[in-house]
Amino acid sequence: MLRLPAVPALRRRVDRWAVSPRALDVVAALFAFGLMLLDVPGLARADNSLTGVTATLVLAGGAAALVLRRRLPWLPYAVALGLMGWLHELTMIQFALYSIGRYRGRRAAVIATLLYVAVAYGLFLTPGWPAEHGETLSDFLSLVVPIGVLAAGVGIAAYRQDLVRALEVQRREAAARQAVQEERISVGRDVHDLVGRELTVLAVRAEVLAVRARGEAHQKDFEELADTARRAHLMLNETIVRRDATPGLEGLPELAGESERMGSPVDLTVAEEAKALSPLRQAAVHRVVRECLTNAAKHAPGLPVTVAITVEGPDLRIEVRNPLPKSPPDPAPVSTGTGLFSMEERVTSMGGTLRARREDGAYVVTALLPTGLGR
Repeated sequence: MLRLPAVPALRRRVDRWAVSPRALDVVAALFAFGLMLLDVPGLARADNSLTGVTATLVLAGGAAALVLRRRLPWLPYAVALGLMGWLHELTMIQFALYSIGRYRGRRAAVIATLLYVAVAYGLFLTPGWPAEHGETLSDFLSLVVPIGVLAAGVGIAAYRQDLVRALEVQRREAAARQAVQEERISVGRDVHDLVGRELTVLAVRAEVLAVRARGEAHQKDFEELADTARRAHLMLNETIVRRDATPGLEGLPELAGESERMGSPVDLTVAEEAKALSPLRQAAVHRVVRECLTNAAKHAPGLPVTVAITVEGPDLRIEVRNPLPKSPPDPAPVSTGTGLFSMEERVTSMGGTLRARREDGAYVVTALLPTGLGR
């Protein structure tokens, strides 16, 4: 038995379709058909063996070709030329020329426009050309030619705008990938600094134990352990370029002070339990708070910021909240829009989640991280 989709699922499908390119093509076809319906009475009276009903069906079939205007823009163009030659219908050709300019670019639009003008001029020279489309050559040049040129020109302009938007999307995606890559490198360097210290301590302690166990059975084991720790540290040095480690929770008051000097007071709350976090997790907290305060100073200058770092069961919760400004800052802030990507990469690399949203007149960023405290 055929099962119909549930109402919410059906509604979601309809909503997705309503904003899809195919829906816009259907709207364009219906709009063209609606305009051509205005010509039905004249077509029924003309000497073309069509009645009002058959003329409507012919125009509906022609307008339906516009549904394929993205994939096959030359098809509605050919249909439009056919309607122009048979019924002297000029509405369809405008949509067709726009579609060619929009989805095939300037060269195709110029060729299509020249062909349209040539076909229209040939029809103008034959008997039966409608007087309302121009009785003299001057009327023809001032009415029929501008129709095609304008439609194609608007399509070309839209085509260029599409290219600009596509390049902008590619630029943003590239910037996001770069930000994620830089954050991964930053995390790797922090791991190097923090793990490298522990490996050094391990190597030294193993050497001390080897000296103490001299002449005993375990001396060789301790020496091998020290050699393994030194080799691991050497591999870290060769893999990751050394730099200063990112500060931890002890650096948050300094961040708050910098934000206050920029005019945004900060209410900072750090739970005592959070200070037991590993240095790597503390570096992640510092990174998230720093980015949030930077964004608040850019997009909501002068407004207070609340930073709360708490421990909730097995998770560390970071919440940064600032009121939304009543009007955008002037001048507009310079932003690459990659801060959120880098924060999310830092948090997810440690098994956490990050969410940014507007809530009750404020912009809120919430990050959850496993504490790793083993409660």
